[in-house]
Amino acid sequence: MPSTMSSILNKLRNLDAYPKINEDFYSRTLSGGLITLVSSLVMLFLFFSEFSLYLHTVTQTKLLVDTSRGEKLRITFDVTFPAIRCSLLSLDAMDISGEQHLDIRHDIFKKRIDAHGNVIEVKQDVIGAPKIEKPLQRHGGRLEHNETYCGSCFGAETSDDDCCNSCEEVQEAYRKKGWALTNADMIDQCKREGFVQKVKDEEGEGCHIYGSLEVNKVAGNFHFSPGKSFHQSNFHLLDLLAFQRDSYNITHSINKLAFGDYFPGVTNPLDGVQWMHENPYGMYQYFIKVVPTVYTSVRGYNIQSNQYSVTEHFRSSEFGRPESHPGVFFFYDLSPIKVTYKEEHISFLHFLTNICAIIGGTFAMAGIIDAFVYHGQKTIKKKMEIGKFG
Repeated sequence: MPSTMSSILNKLRNLDAYPKINEDFYSRTLSGGLITLVSSLVMLFLFFSEFSLYLHTVTQTKLLVDTSRGEKLRITFDVTFPAIRCSLLSLDAMDISGEQHLDIRHDIFKKRIDAHGNVIEVKQDVIGAPKIEKPLQRHGGRLEHNETYCGSCFGAETSDDDCCNSCEEVQEAYRKKGWALTNADMIDQCKREGFVQKVKDEEGEGCHIYGSLEVNKVAGNFHFSPGKSFHQSNFHLLDLLAFQRDSYNITHSINKLAFGDYFPGVTNPLDGVQWMHENPYGMYQYFIKVVPTVYTSVRGYNIQSNQYSVTEHFRSSEFGRPESHPGVFFFYDLSPIKVTYKEEHISFLHFLTNICAIIGGTFAMAGIIDAFVYHGQKTIKKKMEIGKFG
């Protein structure tokens, strides 16, 4: 039994891949000490480098087919027009499904600014009119005591019960009919509200418009135009052309344009873009490719957003051509490919494997270099001895 155990131990001893050498046979050299010191510093540097990578997250990127349906696309914008007054500037949106939103006002804010960019007034764009005394009624007479006010729409009524109680409502009725309101000074509501004079008083002002809008997640466009929009015979037209011919300088700066929520690492290529108007009339077009994006943080929080790329083009035209009215247009289309970003930590086993590779690799390289240097030193020493005794 003891002999069997001794035989097993001897076999295990023969498997030792690290045979030990008696210290009496060690030969320590100065070059070996330097190589050991340098290799230790290298190992220490690589260890801390790998440890810092282990503490930080890495982002995995994947490309998938976007299978989402029936979602909405949120567009956030912040644009400054230094040469178009706020009373003329309107925002319209439409898409390939046929849905249109003309002169959008919900969640839209406008700042009147002077020629130097200083803010004159800030207001939310809303529909409304001041209270008035004895306005013109729809039947032609003036408002009498205890009589309900119902203003005329000046031929734009769709039924006998329609009333236009403000200049804005008259303009809206005209737009629904596809008519351009070019004689605002002849409209009772506009005259009482001082609409034309208000526009003239804003001469030389600019407008800072910002806010957000939600659109269908299909290809479409939204645009900023000087004048209120209406649609007729498949053309998108503008009113107010008759007395605002000198106000179509579409110089603009895009402070922010985003399609969705912010997520770490997102870059919006139109943020901070400026364009100076040179031609007297035309439209500036941005063609945008929107890429759906999902960002997952290391804690598992998902952000559904979008990235985009853009090209731009200026289309100049003669004044009054309805197919190319002045403005800044953003045409967007959606990519069928979705990008996913996922933050992850490097696993501990991966970190441990890298540390072992660093230590083993450094020791192996140091051993090779030390053996080469030691062999060179012995060769040189031997040649010197031969030369001395020769």
